[in-house]
Amino acid sequence: MPNNLETRARFIAVAVLLAAGTWVLQGFLPLLAWAVVTAISTWPLYQYLLVSKKLHGKVTWGAVALTLMIGAVILWPVFYGLLRLLDESQSFAQFLMEAKKIGIAPPDWLATVPMLGDWAKQQWLETLGTPQAANETLHWLGTAGALAYTKELASQLFHRFMSFLVFLLILLFVYQHGDSLAKQVQASSRRVFGDVGVRYTLHAATAIRGTVNGMMLVGVGKGLLMGVGYAVAGMSHPAILGALTGFFALIPFAAKLIFGACALVLLAENHIPEAIGLFAYGMVLTFVTDNYIRPILIGGAVRLHFIWTLLGIFGGMEAMGLLGLFLGPAILAVLMSIWRDWLRDMDNRPGSESG
Repeated sequence: MPNNLETRARFIAVAVLLAAGTWVLQGFLPLLAWAVVTAISTWPLYQYLLVSKKLHGKVTWGAVALTLMIGAVILWPVFYGLLRLLDESQSFAQFLMEAKKIGIAPPDWLATVPMLGDWAKQQWLETLGTPQAANETLHWLGTAGALAYTKELASQLFHRFMSFLVFLLILLFVYQHGDSLAKQVQASSRRVFGDVGVRYTLHAATAIRGTVNGMMLVGVGKGLLMGVGYAVAGMSHPAILGALTGFFALIPFAAKLIFGACALVLLAENHIPEAIGLFAYGMVLTFVTDNYIRPILIGGAVRLHFIWTLLGIFGGMEAMGLLGLFLGPAILAVLMSIWRDWLRDMDNRPGSESG
């Protein structure tokens, strides 16, 4: 009887401590998950940079260099976009100053829009066509609301940047102690699932690595191919548009937002054949990569069927956002491993063949 009370008390204490720890770390759990996913996907590269296995548990130049390299790869597009935004904001400010003096004439293509052209042109003239209308429309830029929005944007940027620094610190910690952490996870899996628990852990890691590699390969390939498509269609800055498309291609079917917008721009400029060709080219490429190539690259690593890979990607994204793109297939890979082991155990039971 005392043993039962002691066991229950210990269970309650552990549950309370786990709940308290989750509550304390709730704001950092996504960063922890991202760091683990990044470390698992880049672990072979870290092992290559590690001079000796005896250095596990210590801060090495390889871990620091790889962490900084990952940070640079993520931050470079952000900084480049901010610099481009600053350049464009100066031109935009000059444009607004001229607009307040002479107004903004409607573009020539606006009147050619089917069914809505005349109405759209009239609305443009009433809103921006005269200096008085332009001043009234653009007045909100000097209000306290715009200033508050700017402060909120700056606060969000600072918060995201600090979160990113925390992510890099966690990533460096995972690189440093990854070997011991992996052994602890495998030991816990063996205690819960038995000897097959180690295989489940390896399947999860393989699924995460395969998902990241599949996403990256699809993103890079799609960005390059769409960059060629933008150049052929006559779009300006095709390399930037291709890189942006490749980034959005990490999310299934999200790349169509980029080439769809480019097709609308071409259509508005009366380049109808180029617009139709670019949109059709992008849709075919999206259909092939997101429905066949991506699931094959991801599912082939862990013998996960096409449909389960696809459901893991979409279901994980719906449940956990962008992080679910990588964790969804990993979870289904473990579940399928458990399912196969259960079926094998059922077949090996005495009397199963006669039944």
